[in-house]
Amino acid sequence: MQLKTVWQSGSNDPENAEKFDRISQWWRNLNGKEISWVERLIPQIGGISEIHWQPQRFDETFVILNPKISEETLYWYTSNSPVQRNNTVQKLELDNLQQHLYIYPQLESELVIRIAISEVKYQTLELNNPEIALGEDNILLLWQPDRELEIKISLSNENLAKLKELLA
Repeated sequence: MQLKTVWQSGSNDPENAEKFDRISQWWRNLNGKEISWVERLIPQIGGISEIHWQPQRFDETFVILNPKISEETLYWYTSNSPVQRNNTVQKLELDNLQQHLYIYPQLESELVIRIAISEVKYQTLELNNPEIALGEDNILLLWQPDRELEIKISLSNENLAKLKELLA
């Protein structure tokens, strides 16, 4: 697999249409996913490699709905608006490794937009000396009455044996 798939409007590259199809499929597969939409100005010296992608005030995170590409225009809805949004592009660059899409708008040549699927955020619960019980069907129960918190963990026989081994 190529690390990057680059489509350019008006390119004579014989694979340009195939690259466009690959990027279009990736864009359509975003439907219903939470994405980050980050816009940055391209520095005149150093170009895109000098862009700092750390979160900034006007960056957006939203669930994208019905994303599609028709000719050179990206279309989509956000989960909080019935208005269809669009952007006509001059170049699309898909980073297959990082799963980022870089959009170079046709009307704003000094701008690049990076689309990324939002990262999974794990929630950590910290229990201090919880009550413990092992119920039927290998259900491990952890609870803390003062916090009115109970956690049920269903363990396979293998994981139960591993837990017993770790506690021995």
